[in-house]
Amino acid sequence: MKARIPGSKSITNRALVLAAAARGTSRLSAPLVSDDTVAFRDALTALGVRVTTAPDDASWTVTGLGRGPHGGGRVWCADAGTAARFLPPFAAAGTGRYVFDGTDQLRARPLSPLTAALTRLGARITTDSGAALPLTVDAEGLAGGELPLPSGLSSQFLSGLLMSAPLMRAPLRVRAEELVSRPYIDMTLALMTRFGARTDESGGHISVDPAPCTATDLAVEPDASTASYFFAAAAVTGREITVPGLGLGSLQGDLRFVDVLREAGATVRTTTEGTTVIGGPTLRGGFDVDMGDISDTFMTLAAIAPLADAPITIRGIAHARLKESDRIAAVDENLRALGVTTEVGHDRITVVPGPTRPARIACRRDHRIAMAFSVLGLRAPGIDLDDPGCVSKTFPGFHTELTRLFPTPYNPTGLEEHR
Repeated sequence: MKARIPGSKSITNRALVLAAAARGTSRLSAPLVSDDTVAFRDALTALGVRVTTAPDDASWTVTGLGRGPHGGGRVWCADAGTAARFLPPFAAAGTGRYVFDGTDQLRARPLSPLTAALTRLGARITTDSGAALPLTVDAEGLAGGELPLPSGLSSQFLSGLLMSAPLMRAPLRVRAEELVSRPYIDMTLALMTRFGARTDESGGHISVDPAPCTATDLAVEPDASTASYFFAAAAVTGREITVPGLGLGSLQGDLRFVDVLREAGATVRTTTEGTTVIGGPTLRGGFDVDMGDISDTFMTLAAIAPLADAPITIRGIAHARLKESDRIAAVDENLRALGVTTEVGHDRITVVPGPTRPARIACRRDHRIAMAFSVLGLRAPGIDLDDPGCVSKTFPGFHTELTRLFPTPYNPTGLEEHR
């Protein structure tokens, strides 16, 4: 069966800020329409960027400024981490005073590497805590130049700086240390190229020349992180699922999750048209995998690991502790509540397969926790989500699509409200 997966959040929000900075009008086809992307779109509007939507949200049209914003304003980021990381550099490349804020959940996420980098580039930054939202940017443009940026916390800091670099007064040359989630940087650079930015990577440095981007039309491909739940569901139910439009040539590193499922015994076919996963007779365990570059999908694997025939260890995911929740701790807590044996380290988790017992899953307002454990619920009776609606952050129709493809008695609390 074919899964109906919405557009990529990562591509949608990157394309929005690049289109905002570009000269001309860009049209984004099939953007993701979710809490995070709407918050990002509204935040751009607060910065003076005009974004118009088709009546059915099938496309968004962005009238670029060809420069940084001017005049100042208050910018509400809601829960959107990308807004808090991508938009302060864009604002700092303009002029005026901009105040960024968000929910308590977003206020808890660190921004110190970004604020330090922006200060070095000439922005005046003040925060209540020195390391997080609310954050005030007094902008007079950014100088550019040489910039060391420790990226061990989040590749989003580097992406935000790179996407605003064409608006700086001089070339930006970044030395990225301890870079995690490298595929997201590759995605950023590829999209910048689509919008006409001049970039170069050599000798451990990434360089961007100062020259405004050019508007372009872009079709947003399905979200690979979201697709992981449906691919995993196929793997644990023995079914066949295809995601059209997500295949060879994808900009998203998270599509590599299907390689992990192949190691776990699934059959995988990837073509230019899409990707298909067919579940095997058993979910094979007994392996150790580094998922640092695709950490948004580690929870998908960890949640289905109790169904495997041997333990599975996932490594390289320390930065997942600084996402919407401490995702390692959240997965561990919920698996233990289900009666599953785990072993946790700073950057790893080992899941020992075995029978589960009924339990209420603590979602921690984290969409990926809710979606991952929903997949386990296809095979493990008695799973109940304490916050099924949190999936609206990236896929409001998630529960409807999962039950359409995999009809089961599984019905998390409040499911009917989100159909």
